[in-house]
Amino acid sequence: MLTLLLILLALLGGVTLSVQSSVNGRLGGTVGVLAAAWLTFVLGALISVLLVFFAQPPQDMTLLDAPRWQLTGAFFGVFYIVAMVFSVPRVGIAAATVAVITGQLAMSVLIDNFAWLGNARIPLDPERWGAIVLLFAAMGLIYLGNRRRERV
Repeated sequence: MLTLLLILLALLGGVTLSVQSSVNGRLGGTVGVLAAAWLTFVLGALISVLLVFFAQPPQDMTLLDAPRWQLTGAFFGVFYIVAMVFSVPRVGIAAATVAVITGQLAMSVLIDNFAWLGNARIPLDPERWGAIVLLFAAMGLIYLGNRRRERV
């Protein structure tokens, strides 16, 4: 039951990312890509600070004690936000989102397969290969659908 709840939570996270990308893409087209990204990070930082002070239980380690390589995750978030704010107005929310999900899945199965970054090893099997192929096919079909609509 908990697993199903966590999968639904992750699904909801994906829903919110698509909505965020769409809203930020429109905002980026209005006020500029970097201004839209800046707003996302300022508000995110404010909310995060409040949550750290008022909602997070004590941890064994602080940010100052954590391994330095683990702090690099923040840079990836910046790249994601800027890439989506730039891409969504130009290719559409569906094409940008399926491209992100395809890249995310492809890298995830590599991380699992090679046990990179301290994760448990989950070998690449036919089902995982099939998922990657289907996502690349979905990306191609959405791209072709966009191109067909542009010609009309």
